[in-house]
Amino acid sequence: MTRPRILLADDHRLMLEGLQRLLHDHCEVVGAVEDGRAAVEAAQQLRPDLILLDISMPVMNGFEVARQLKSCVPECKIIFLTMHADPMYATEAFRAGGAGYILKRSAATELIQAVQMVFEGRPYATPVVVKDLLRPLVDGAIKLGDADALSPQAQEVLRLMAEGRSGTEIAGALNIPVGAAARDISKIIELLDLQRGSS
Repeated sequence: MTRPRILLADDHRLMLEGLQRLLHDHCEVVGAVEDGRAAVEAAQQLRPDLILLDISMPVMNGFEVARQLKSCVPECKIIFLTMHADPMYATEAFRAGGAGYILKRSAATELIQAVQMVFEGRPYATPVVVKDLLRPLVDGAIKLGDADALSPQAQEVLRLMAEGRSGTEIAGALNIPVGAAARDISKIIELLDLQRGSS
């Protein structure tokens, strides 16, 4: 399997070092930068497959970086790696062009899976954030676009996502392969319409 080429962008040096160790066996880390402008410049020069991007960074925040990358390096997929668990941040991250959203506290257990999914063209969002994004849906306050397209299995996946279950936990609960659960999760995230929504 092709190893994705990854650029890291975070203003904490210890975080960058930890990410490099975590990704070493699975990816090729092509660079690490500590501010938003440097992230845009490095992405243009290095043309990585993926960029792990913090939201709160000096010079230019992650949302603005993502918007610029959409126009100047559109082939680069963006995973936001952040401390912000508020679903409003996640919504803005996807609207800015992100394909993934992970909390820093979950990186050790979720990052490799998220990188693989996004590299393969599927969106990823950390379960605790998805739970909050889905709460209005579960409460009936909003309707899921094209919900009829969900299979009975995907509807069960949706219910478990709303409980904050991870992909592995969902697969175990439904006795289905992890890959099948991941496909349903990706479809549900897409149906939430985060990437096309407007503020």
